[in-house]
Amino acid sequence: MSGHNKWSKIKRQKGVADVKKGKVFSQLSKQITLEAKNGGDPAMNPALKLVVEKAKQVNMPSDNVEKAIKKGTGELEGGTIEEVLYEAYGPEGIALIIEGTTDSTNRTVAEIKHLLSKNGGRLGETGSVKWMFDRFGYIEIDQKGLQVSEEETEMMIIDAGAEDFSVTTSQPPLSEGNIKNQIIVVYTKPEDLYGVKENLEKKNLTIVDVGFEWKAKNTIKIEDEKVHEKIEKLFEALDEQEDVNDVSSNLED
Repeated sequence: MSGHNKWSKIKRQKGVADVKKGKVFSQLSKQITLEAKNGGDPAMNPALKLVVEKAKQVNMPSDNVEKAIKKGTGELEGGTIEEVLYEAYGPEGIALIIEGTTDSTNRTVAEIKHLLSKNGGRLGETGSVKWMFDRFGYIEIDQKGLQVSEEETEMMIIDAGAEDFSVTTSQPPLSEGNIKNQIIVVYTKPEDLYGVKENLEKKNLTIVDVGFEWKAKNTIKIEDEKVHEKIEKLFEALDEQEDVNDVSSNLED
């Protein structure tokens, strides 16, 4: 199994800029509100706990977190947040799954359609793309500072209940210099994500990111640089759209 798709790498590289724009805070607020509908106590709601932990990682103010939770539990107004998933095609017919959270599905779908059309893509029908992907949970572990061998690390991951893992390279925030870190990406069944995460934490492994992603069953290789530029322009446009949280594609790294 290969590592994260191309978009995952772009997301990591653009992370600092997103935080400066405040987009991440807005995204996380909506995700917290959405998950809090199933219970406002992170200790009893693993999905909420996961998003709250991400909010802490990017230094989201605790007041913002509490307000978002109260919106989800109904203690404050403004909790009408929905998950959205769009199946689409990009330049050269690459398959895309676009996920987000929104307080206005009509606005969001109209903006997504516009961005796709402007950048050589189009929205697909329900079921037209999803069959090309499998859904996984993922956990990123920083290899830096590991005190055990690769074989021991592999055994820890397997014993934790993971399905598979791979090694990829992550670009840290600019403030930390341009040294690339080796990241172990652990894959789980979606329903096993929270349990595997807890098992890995008990082994004192440094977890830097956790979430869900769609992985293409088969990838498309495009060597034309001009086409690649068009595709990355589309990715960047989708990244700028505030309601979009994740984009998965079948483009080969």
